[in-house]
Amino acid sequence: MMTPLEVGTHLVKLINEGKFEELYAQLYSPEIASIEPTPGSMQISKGMAAINAKNEWWYAEHETKGLVVEGPWPHGNQFILTFDMDLVHRTSGKPFRMKEAALYTVEGGKIVEEKFFYES
Repeated sequence: MMTPLEVGTHLVKLINEGKFEELYAQLYSPEIASIEPTPGSMQISKGMAAINAKNEWWYAEHETKGLVVEGPWPHGNQFILTFDMDLVHRTSGKPFRMKEAALYTVEGGKIVEEKFFYES
């Protein structure tokens, strides 16, 4: 079973390799909870089906032109990653930059919660 630091290190590696399907299959609990700071239907997504729907929406709305991931910084059963993204809104074509931090909680070697922090 991987420690939180090992989970975080592997997560960064898979993100940098663009292996998003693998990271969900390998590192996420089926009961994952994903929490966003913005109110609405996707503020709290529970389970892989909800995560997949949220991801489909994100990729339909945004094109990633650049991504820098830093971390992990572990603390007990949690770790933090930071993301610096250059994005383009697909509908308007407007480029923008987004920075966020994410707090991940690990139980039994799997990510059971991800909580994102960014200015909304």
